[in-house]
Amino acid sequence: MNFARVLILKRLHSAYLSSFLFLSTCLYFSITNNFDLTFNPFCCAGIFMHLQKDNDSPAGLAFAVSAYILWGFLPLYMKLLDHIPALEIVAHRVIWSVPIAGLALLVMGRTSNLRAALSSAQAISMGAVTAALIAVNWGIYVWAISSGHALDAALGYYINPLFSIALGTVFMGERPNKWQIVAIALATSAVIVLTWSAGKLPWVAIGLFMSWGFYALCKKKLPIGPNQGFLLEILILLPFALLVATWYAVRNESHLFTLSFRDGFLLLGCGLVTAVPLMLYANGAKRLRLTTIAILQYIAPTMIFLCAVFVFDEPFGRERMIAFPMIWLALIIYSVSLINQMKKDLA
Repeated sequence: MNFARVLILKRLHSAYLSSFLFLSTCLYFSITNNFDLTFNPFCCAGIFMHLQKDNDSPAGLAFAVSAYILWGFLPLYMKLLDHIPALEIVAHRVIWSVPIAGLALLVMGRTSNLRAALSSAQAISMGAVTAALIAVNWGIYVWAISSGHALDAALGYYINPLFSIALGTVFMGERPNKWQIVAIALATSAVIVLTWSAGKLPWVAIGLFMSWGFYALCKKKLPIGPNQGFLLEILILLPFALLVATWYAVRNESHLFTLSFRDGFLLLGCGLVTAVPLMLYANGAKRLRLTTIAILQYIAPTMIFLCAVFVFDEPFGRERMIAFPMIWLALIIYSVSLINQMKKDLA
C-alpha cells in the first residue's frame, strides 16, 4: 500500500470515528427522550412489526442512513485490528456490547421481558441458536476484512435479501412472484460464475448470507423484542467470550492493554461499533416506510464494496466484473418488485 493510500485510509478512519462519536451522542439524546424502539431491526428485508402508510420522517431517515453508513464504514475500523485474531475480536465485540445494550435497556425501562426470557427454557434455547448464528456471522465478517476478502463480504450482504426470499419460501410458505424468482436465479448464476472462475465456492459470501439469513429467520421466533433479544444473545455468548479472552491472556497473547494501548482502546470500542448502529437503525426504521428501508439496505454493502476496491486495493478481476453486475441487476429487479407489491398492498 503506497503512501497516498495510507494517508487516505488514515483520513477515512478519522472521519469515521468523528462521525461515530457525533451519531452516538445523537442516539443518547434520542434514547433519553424515550423514542420507541420496539420493532425488529434484524429482518433482512427491513420488514418491521408495524407497517405504516404515512410518509417517511426526516429524523427516521437520518437515523437509518446513519446506521447504514456506519455499517458501511465498519471495515475501516476492523482493518485497524487486522493483526489481531478474528476470534479475539469477536470475543471483545460480545464482552463490550453487554454493558452498552444493558444500559440502553435500563434507560428505556425495558428489562422486564428480558428477565422473563431468562427464566424460559424456550427463549433460552432459541436465543442460543440465534446467538450461535450471529457469532458465526461476526467471525466470518471480521476474518474477511482482516484477510483481504472485503469484496466477498460485500457480495454476501448483497445476496442476503434474495436468500431471505428463498428462506421465506421454504420455511414460511411464502410464494415469491416471478420477478423475485428471476432475481434469485440471477444471484445464483453470479455465485456459479465466481465458483467456476475460482475453482471453488465463494465460502465467505455464502457463509455470511446463510448465517445472517437463518439468524433473521430464527430471530422472529424469539418471544421477546429485538433489543432485549440482542442482549439475551450476547449474554448467552458472554461466558464463551470471557473464556476466549482469558485464554489469550493466559498465553500472554491478549491485545487488551498488554501488547498495545492502541489495540486495547480499539477492542473496547468494538462494543460501541457493534451496538450503536443497531440502535440508530432502531430509532430510524420505525419512522420509515418498508420500501424506503428496502432501498436503504444496499448502502452498507455498496460502501464495503467501495472500501474494498478503492481503499484496500483488493483485486477486481474479470469474474467479479461479471458477477457483481449480475447481483446489482438482481437487486434492482427485487427492489422494483417489492415497491410495486407495496403499492398494491397500500392501495
